Amino acid sequence: MDDMIERAALFSRAAHQAVGQRRKYTGEPYWQHPVAVAEIVSAVEAVTPEMIAAAFLHDVLEDTDVTPMDIKECFGQRVAILVQELTDQFTDPEMGNRAHRKALERDRLAEISPEAQTIKYADLIDNTGSIVARAPGFARVYLAEKRQLLEVMEGGDQALRRKAWSVLVEGEAKVHGVAN
Repeated sequence: MDDMIERAALFSRAAHQAVGQRRKYTGEPYWQHPVAVAEIVSAVEAVTPEMIAAAFLHDVLEDTDVTPMDIKECFGQRVAILVQELTDQFTDPEMGNRAHRKALERDRLAEISPEAQTIKYADLIDNTGSIVARAPGFARVYLAEKRQLLEVMEGGDQALRRKAWSVLVEGEAKVHGVAN
């Protein structure tokens, strides 16, 4: 494993453990999610070490005390930019209701780099299965948001985008099956 990738894996795990973060619907240690996202990204044909490192780090700015400067100092400017592209910008409830904030975020994500979009596809793939399996009520809202996001986020790895669409459609079928 590339040194930067190994350092990013350890950094991510330590950052998420330091705040005691756990997966919302499973209770598993949160650091397992970035590992899964990095594994998905690693299989992409045109992957770079910076993309894999950013996949490991994609949630640290939102969920931990890590700063953008910490990322830049430890992993370089390219990784820092990717992580910042993947960090939700519209989280303050004062900016409007969830639907409004998600629309703003969707418009922003449509414009991020192809590399960051590729990582976001992997994030959606990993999150969708967990949410559909454990929170079917919320899954209806989540899947509708992700459908709208995938409709506009077209610049990343196309094979992974197709996989994200497939996982989304499977999730929708399961959720609608639960409702019937």
